[in-house]
Amino acid sequence: MAEGERQPSPDSSEETTPATQNFIIPKKEIHTVPDMGKWKRSQAYADYIGFILTLNEGVKGKKLTFEYRVSEAIEKLVALLNTLDRWIDETPPVDQPSRFGNKAYRTWYAKLDQEAENLVATVVPTHLAAAIPEVAVYLKEAVGNSTRIDYGTGHEAAFAAFLCCLCKIGVLRVDDQVAIVFKVFNRYLEVMRKLQKTYRMEPAGSQGVWGLDDFQFLPFIWGSSQLIDHPHLEPRHFVDEKAVTENHKDYMFLECILFITEMKTGPFAEHSNQLWNISAVPSWAKVNQGLIRMYKAECLEKFPVIQHFKFGSLLPIHPVKSG
Repeated sequence: MAEGERQPSPDSSEETTPATQNFIIPKKEIHTVPDMGKWKRSQAYADYIGFILTLNEGVKGKKLTFEYRVSEAIEKLVALLNTLDRWIDETPPVDQPSRFGNKAYRTWYAKLDQEAENLVATVVPTHLAAAIPEVAVYLKEAVGNSTRIDYGTGHEAAFAAFLCCLCKIGVLRVDDQVAIVFKVFNRYLEVMRKLQKTYRMEPAGSQGVWGLDDFQFLPFIWGSSQLIDHPHLEPRHFVDEKAVTENHKDYMFLECILFITEMKTGPFAEHSNQLWNISAVPSWAKVNQGLIRMYKAECLEKFPVIQHFKFGSLLPIHPVKSG
């Protein structure tokens, strides 16, 4: 592989080229509820939500089986996730009295903690090596908490932040958009589901039946965008077992529904009340808009989630520059 193949494009709007940027180890900045105003005004918030919405637009109306470009960087990210998956196989759950929160997860996590920078180095070219310690922090934050052995939307947000940082340093490009969701994020979801199942992880800050899902949120946003203007699948169909079984391989939203029905027992309306309500919305475009609003309110504007978010040079806490 030629060095520096994935240089940022010359028309990049970055004020400083990543090579000359001062990278820093991201740290927490939101310590109290009043600090939430700083977060909502920050460059990090603007860039994070912008990234989520750009990908939302990129996958609109497209099936997972759609033909899209797969760059070398995308392949390397999938290989990184495959490594995390293999480590789960190498770290079986241990016998313990408690059913939830299997302590073998801590062994698995310790390996990631130790190897994160080496893993990120397989994706980031050498001329951007200075960015690795900063970017690797988001990967370590993206797989759950090793003390509590839980996983929630804050961890999912850290993975999206990890991908956003890779875009900012030019490792991922505009034409990688569809692959970021369909190939990388989808593989991440598979690995997270395997972690959740294998180590019986607790949902972090779960709202029980009143939350959208115990663990994830973004695949419902991007998954509903995929279904916009679908010729026959409507929101009411996702509570229909047959429709889910026949179409889940094409649509992320239905894949999420399938996982919920595998993990939970009893009537869907009882264990997933919010989703049941969403199935009554007439169009996928309205579902998509509603979920984006809900994501901002239930995840991005909630102190218990955002207090764990870390800020560095790529996702800075400073207010958005006007101009």
